[in-house]
Amino acid sequence: YEICEVTGVQTCALPICLGRHRGFGRLIARLTLVGVIAFQSGRGLVQSDESWPQWRGPQRNGVVEGVAWPQTLGVESLSRSWRVELGEGYPGPIVSGGRVFTVESGSKKVETVRAFDQETGELLWDHAWAGGMKVPFFAAKNGSWVKSTPATDGKSLLVGGMQELLVSLDVETGGENWQIDFSNLLKSERPSFGFVCSPVIDDGFVFVQAGGGIAKIDIETGELIWHVGAGGDGMNDGAFSSPIIGNLMGARQLVVQGREALKGLNIDSGQILWQQNIKAFRGMNIVTPVAFEDSFFTTTYGGRARLWTIGKTGEQFEVENPWDNKLQGYMCTPVVVNGHAYFHLRNQRAACVDLRTGEIAWVTDERFGKYWSIVAQGDRLLALDEQGELILFRANPDRFELVDRREIANSETWGHLTVVDGQLFVRELNGLSAWNWKATSELASNE
Repeated sequence: YEICEVTGVQTCALPICLGRHRGFGRLIARLTLVGVIAFQSGRGLVQSDESWPQWRGPQRNGVVEGVAWPQTLGVESLSRSWRVELGEGYPGPIVSGGRVFTVESGSKKVETVRAFDQETGELLWDHAWAGGMKVPFFAAKNGSWVKSTPATDGKSLLVGGMQELLVSLDVETGGENWQIDFSNLLKSERPSFGFVCSPVIDDGFVFVQAGGGIAKIDIETGELIWHVGAGGDGMNDGAFSSPIIGNLMGARQLVVQGREALKGLNIDSGQILWQQNIKAFRGMNIVTPVAFEDSFFTTTYGGRARLWTIGKTGEQFEVENPWDNKLQGYMCTPVVVNGHAYFHLRNQRAACVDLRTGEIAWVTDERFGKYWSIVAQGDRLLALDEQGELILFRANPDRFELVDRREIANSETWGHLTVVDGQLFVRELNGLSAWNWKATSELASNE
């Protein structure tokens, strides 16, 4: 077995001999599966250190490479290079080809995508369409703004509008390639909370949770290849989570979490290969499942934190739950470092869990904001809460080891933090700011 120091993915080479005994075959299949599961962003994405082409980064796991982070967040190592005013919005910014893309709700009836020069903040183009909607009263206190983070393969930009509109734009010009109105196309009800899912691109196709289910679309033409799950199967009324793609037992799979169930789908046909009901208050399965070895980690509002292990006997996939604990996540999708998940809880504390045993390594006494977006580089994690505070801490399973903290915005920051080769991009409620930091080596040479 070998373990990648950055991703923690374990790989092995083990011959399979199922034999005639069902238990023996299942054991060998399970052993072989450990580490063979490798979930990532999908093929066909720009994945250099200079890009952040989708929600949660190049590999869709919050792991950052490139320039080493500084040891502090002080003004000597982190400074703002530019800021632009925007309409309200929650999508995280993405970066590709020297451009930064973000989306806004300019009014109650219009949604706009803007492209900025990565170095200067100069507006390169914008594109708008009729859209927008009002969310239910208990969610309206945080605004009815556009939420979905776009994705790009370096050629096309895929953007989700609140009324379940998926728009494809040319990254160079902002010209529209095509658009799909899922509610009209599939005769489905528009989701109460709007289009929340962040698209994922894979090998010439884009996947989204929309129309009460999951859809596969040809990225060049906008043709709907397949749509499954419509009609109240656990993904109805829109999803709060986003899909991930990868290899499981040598097969490409799409893993999605709807409001009631976690599922694995055949990426070519959309066939449901396995599924597991996930309990959450009012179906608030917001956290995207996190892949770990042969398992997926989920944590829900009003439910519990659980590990779901995927096995296979013959052609039949099976789901088991080796452990669970009392921790309740809310909206923060965890980051995994060396077999431990680090994340933010419903009660506004931060926590660390050993994914192999389910043991709660620690929970902070301090309460932070209502939400964190987290990224990791080596043994350090960077979290941005919705109050505009940036928090740097160690990936230490023994204790919460705070390194530094700093307020970098005076408005809400619900968009996911973006880190690209020495630059940080922060989506504020009414703006976008770019920050530069000096690498550890640069700071040392200046002393």
